[in-house]
Amino acid sequence: MTTKTDPWMKIEEVCSDLTVARSTMDDWRRNGRGPTFTRLPNGSLRIRASRYEAWLESLEVV
Repeated sequence: MTTKTDPWMKIEEVCSDLTVARSTMDDWRRNGRGPTFTRLPNGSLRIRASRYEAWLESLEVV
């Protein structure tokens, strides 16, 4: 569930946080390995911070 306190992140912010190029993130998204982004009416991509965190947790190896 998302709320107003769950901020949107830009794809550039996610790339910066992961220290990966935008092209790498685009490749991950195309291949279903990246987080799920939402395309806004203006065409820009955003992801809720909670979804990003959940995606990162799903990558953890025990």
